[in-house]
Amino acid sequence: MIEFLWVPFLACLVLTGIHVYLGLHVLARGVIFVDLALAQVAALGIAVAFLLGHPLQSDAAYWYALAFTVGGALVFAASRTRRAPVPQEAIIGIVYAVSAAAAVLVVDRAPQGGEHIKQILVGSILTVTPGEVGVLVVLYGLIGVLHALVRRPLLEISLDPEGALARGRWVRWWDFVFYASFGVVVTSSVRIAGVLLVFCYLVVPATVGVLLATSVGRRLFIGWGFGVIVSVLGLVASSVSDLPTGAAVVVTFGILLAGVALGVSARGLVTKVRAHGLRALAGLGLGVACLIVLAGLLLAAFPQMDHLWLTSLEAALPAARSLFLTADEREMYADSEEALHRGVTELQRLRAMQQDVQWGAQQISEEMQERLRQYLASRGELVAGDRVVLGTLQRRARERQRFWLGIPLAVVGVGVALALWRVRVHPAPHRS
Repeated sequence: MIEFLWVPFLACLVLTGIHVYLGLHVLARGVIFVDLALAQVAALGIAVAFLLGHPLQSDAAYWYALAFTVGGALVFAASRTRRAPVPQEAIIGIVYAVSAAAAVLVVDRAPQGGEHIKQILVGSILTVTPGEVGVLVVLYGLIGVLHALVRRPLLEISLDPEGALARGRWVRWWDFVFYASFGVVVTSSVRIAGVLLVFCYLVVPATVGVLLATSVGRRLFIGWGFGVIVSVLGLVASSVSDLPTGAAVVVTFGILLAGVALGVSARGLVTKVRAHGLRALAGLGLGVACLIVLAGLLLAAFPQMDHLWLTSLEAALPAARSLFLTADEREMYADSEEALHRGVTELQRLRAMQQDVQWGAQQISEEMQERLRQYLASRGELVAGDRVVLGTLQRRARERQRFWLGIPLAVVGVGVALALWRVRVHPAPHRS
């Protein structure tokens, strides 16, 4: 596995190095979606090049994308004004939406347009070559040197935009330097990693750095570390589970960011509890009580919808599945569940056998292959029938649970919410 992943991992390290730094600028400027907008503009350039007969990974497609991106950089630099009637984020959103729609229209004229849109979105980082990684290292290294030389005006514009606009007349030119270099990075990264992965490498590690540190240097190092960890986990998950690499890394970014956010929230909550006692938990408890009320009302009003909390409870406590079934229904449920388990196990065995035959690991006659195919189809129908029976019994249980579980749950939730609301609005007086 390592021999196939080491080049994509190096590419991820290169993306982490440059994008975390640029992401700190993006967050400080408050133009969160500028990366998506420029990436989509680059994707539009690639789509136009493809429509004109150039392959997606060709040099011509790259130069088309770069030309479109520099044009977008000019638009964003020109839109930086004091007291602008239209916020810059609105202009970024408009550029993104129009570019995305135009790319769809352009690719729609090309054969297999949907596949090309998918490739532009998620990229093909698993097929990146050492030569491509080397080119990125040189290119991003030069851009890094440029930003190091002009770091003072760029940081001043990012961290104090109003002051920079008031003190200097070169703000738009420095903005163009930032957006143009940013566009070169985005164009080059989208070519191998896709729009979604580039956006995540830009925004998510920088967000984690901002959540965990205050100084620019510490944020940068935290973002780099986070990007490296996500790259390793995402690539390994993609290889082990046979998932699309770009999408796997993007989802890993989301999961770990959620974990960091929960950790930061828990730390803040602990601090409040130490300062104000258990009364600080009233707000959290009020939110939980409102969720309980909502869950109860939904179960009472719409028993046939998917109630994930109830399904999860029944999965954790299997005995709870049969509490609202009659004796005959319980027996039918047990028989169908056992039959479903046997059927799924048999299907897995037969599909593994069929896969071995397809890959040449096992040899059987054509007649046996046809029998295997027919048996798989019939077994699949039996499994589907057992699932229908279980679903019907569950719907019957939900109809009974709406009265015996949904309404009491809503009533209890309302009572708890009212009590916690009184605690928040009318806190107990301090005793001297």
